[in-house]
Amino acid sequence: MDVRLLRIDSRLLHGQVATNWAKAISVNRILVVSDRVAQDMMRKTLIIQAAPPGLRANVITVEKMIRIYHDLRFVSVKPMILVEDPIDAKRLVEGGIKVSSVNIGAISFDSTRVMVTDTIAVGPKDVKALIWLHAHNIRLDVRKVANDSSKNLWKSLLEKGLVKND
Repeated sequence: MDVRLLRIDSRLLHGQVATNWAKAISVNRILVVSDRVAQDMMRKTLIIQAAPPGLRANVITVEKMIRIYHDLRFVSVKPMILVEDPIDAKRLVEGGIKVSSVNIGAISFDSTRVMVTDTIAVGPKDVKALIWLHAHNIRLDVRKVANDSSKNLWKSLLEKGLVKND
């Protein structure tokens, strides 16, 4: 399996992702990976319906994503993987999914999180997962759409005092 993009976005599949990213990185499948969404039939149905014409979307659990990644029957799949938070991204990489960077689009704010950019809020568990990803040489790439200039989330985390310099 040739993972074209691993993206963290609490909105999961939406217009920018469906149109811009899918075309820019030439994917043949969109995989929304979330244990919560996989159990929620309404969200699952809405996400599958949001896929652009000619591109299939599936909603699967983290465990299933790891299983199919290692299954030779899926060797021709070139997916964009969408997760809701850094914790699920870390779980995928821990499970053996190979990526050199993780794209971060947006992470919603709530009372347990702190804003680190205009669209990204993180809580303590998110920070732990991001530290782990960074320690495993995975670039934390902030871009809403493919043609935006890339920003490194690690620098924002440093500036906010949420992590220490390596």
